[in-house]
Amino acid sequence: MDSKQNTKFPLVVIVGGGFGGVELASRLAKEPVEILLLDKHNYHSFPPLLYQVATGSLECESIAFSLRKNFQGQKNLRFRVAEVNGVNTAQNTIDTTIGEIAYDYLVIATGSTTNFFGNKDIEQYAMPMKTIPEALNLRYMFLQNLEQAVIAKTKEERDPYLTFVMVGAGPTGVELAGSFAELRNHVLSKDYPELKKEDMKVYLVDFLPRVLGPMSEEASAKAKEALLGMGVEVLLNVKVQSYDGTELKFEDGRVIPTRNVVWSAGVMGIVPKGIAKDNIVRGNRIKTDEINRVVGTDNVFAIGDVGAIITEATPNGYPGVAQVAIQQGKKLAENIANLVQGKPTEPFKYKDLGSMATIGRNKAVADLGKIKLSGFIAWLIWMFIHLISLLGFRNKVVTFINWLGSYITYNGGTRLIIRRYVREAIPEADEAVQLPKTD
Repeated sequence: MDSKQNTKFPLVVIVGGGFGGVELASRLAKEPVEILLLDKHNYHSFPPLLYQVATGSLECESIAFSLRKNFQGQKNLRFRVAEVNGVNTAQNTIDTTIGEIAYDYLVIATGSTTNFFGNKDIEQYAMPMKTIPEALNLRYMFLQNLEQAVIAKTKEERDPYLTFVMVGAGPTGVELAGSFAELRNHVLSKDYPELKKEDMKVYLVDFLPRVLGPMSEEASAKAKEALLGMGVEVLLNVKVQSYDGTELKFEDGRVIPTRNVVWSAGVMGIVPKGIAKDNIVRGNRIKTDEINRVVGTDNVFAIGDVGAIITEATPNGYPGVAQVAIQQGKKLAENIANLVQGKPTEPFKYKDLGSMATIGRNKAVADLGKIKLSGFIAWLIWMFIHLISLLGFRNKVVTFINWLGSYITYNGGTRLIIRRYVREAIPEADEAVQLPKTD
């Protein structure tokens, strides 16, 4: 495709409309560059609230915002829906689904996806939740399983449909476990009078010794206490061995019959083809220098979850959280502008603004530097921060109204099965495993 307009300005191609890509593109609005933003979707999503889409508390439109609408009025930016098949750093081109595109500067901001650590059975049967389509798949699956539980004839037949297991006790697992526990405690018997809340079990499991491992000991202890108080069974220091769609087996011999397993035990960067294998480090991330430039290149950069600034102080790179991507996008905009104008660049330095996780109604934990908060105050701060971070005024208003309604009624959300979730059959041994889909 014709990737450049008729101007003298260099072209910056940004691959990915996530936190880092959007921040970078916005910050380059007044710089002497052209911008081409590529993403396989035409929207920016807000992953911290995916768990509420998965459990039916929010509709997916509330956490998504049109990329075209977001950049209306930015004269130096164009957007295209496209996927990148490969990068040719020698020729300064990328191969995409809409043709070959030449660039002056390339920024890879493709984010991350679920890491199943090579276990194809778990990949086939467990549910990931890194995108809106995956969150909707999870919602449809668990609602369909509740419908199956209603018509089951025996307890043995019913129990697997009412057993929910979150594998991975990071923020995603903790928030999902708390959300499913609230569904059981406040909604289950209202929507399904035939079922009792005692029939539904919620597990949170991890091979690590505590929940919310990256957060403080205090936050971890408070989160675990809150989960146990809500009726979540927390299993730590246990390692999953296999899952066949009906039984989750652990290495210690324990078995949980379940048809609902959510896998949030790891992530890995989405790296396009063409990046030198020597530059791929732990977590399938691209090794960069201190200005986020891919090692061995002059004009290719990687930010956010897919990039890793490897130094003595950060041997594994910075954590894969939104604030890192946003701050890297901001700093890279400054450095690209400096490169274009022949000025010196400055290294990226991450400012940790703290971390938070919500467990449920009036329950959250927050590590804000030396300040450690939990309970109702932390929950209010969590809600405020996430609300103002959503793109679009409408999304903020709709989300707030949904939250307010849920808080007042204890029964928010619609929990509609718009499309049936159908898990694909196991592929032949010589074929690649495909991800589940909806029909």
